[in-house]
Order: sequence, then structure tokens, then C-alpha cells
Amino acid sequence: MPPDILHRNKTLIIYMSIHHGNTEKIAKKIAEVLGADLKKPEEVSADDLNEYDLIGFGSGAYFHKPHIAIAVFLDKLPDMRGKKAFLFMTYGIFIFSGYQAFKKEVKAKGFDLAGEYYCRGFDTWGPFKFIGGIARGRPNEKDLEKAARFALNLKQLS
Repeated sequence: MPPDILHRNKTLIIYMSIHHGNTEKIAKKIAEVLGADLKKPEEVSADDLNEYDLIGFGSGAYFHKPHIAIAVFLDKLPDMRGKKAFLFMTYGIFIFSGYQAFKKEVKAKGFDLAGEYYCRGFDTWGPFKFIGGIARGRPNEKDLEKAARFALNLKQLS
């Protein structure tokens, strides 16, 4: 029997998407390609992660950090050495510091980082609401296509 019939990789995506559904759009596209389960941090426990071979973490950028629910979830995890993970993030205007904080939190738990994806997302926070927001229409079809290609690459790695 081919090995892929004996063992199919199980993937879980844990994400937070609050304001405009930016991160949720990306999460659903990646889950579609990977056949992954989608959950919010409050719907999953550290023990649940044992059932999965690959775990994705997704968030919007909130004050240059991942959403607090994702940060708290990661903080409560035990050492996850040997588990593979991937990250994805949506952002309005600034990504670097938020993404680096996210990556640092995941790596601090011992995950092997299998991949990372980020793209702009519609943002109406703070002063942006007075100008109708920024990155209107994002993530767009092109962003979703890139997310699907990212997921296909993950699939080939596992």
C-alpha cells in the first residue's frame, strides 16, 4: 500500500479574525487546500494538538502583535518540540514587527517552522476609519491564489 494511504497528515489551523474577516478568508483557503480543521484558540486544547501532524497559526496584526487570544494560547502550550507548524498573518500597513513577534512566540514553543505567509488586509482601525480604511478589497483573489500556492507547498513538504 502506498504510504499516503497508510498515513494521511492531519492539519489543524488555529486562527483569530475579528474586524473584517481578512485572516478568516486566508485560513479558509489554506484549509481547503490542506483538508485542515479550522478552530479558534478557545475551541482547542494543548492535548488536542497531539492528534495533528501540522498546526497552522493565523492572526491579523494587532498593535504589531498577533491577536491576544493566539498569544495566550501559545503561551499556555507546553514544549512542542518535534511538531511542525506554519504561520500566516494579515495586516493593514505594518507587518514586520508584528510578524516577527508572532514567529518568535511559535519558535519559543519548539515548533519546527514549515512555512509562513502574510498579506495585506482591509483595515479601518484608528485614524484609517476617517479615510475609509486602507488596503480596501484585500485580501483579494491574487492574495487567495498565493495562499493556495503556499498551502500546496506545505502539502508537498509533509
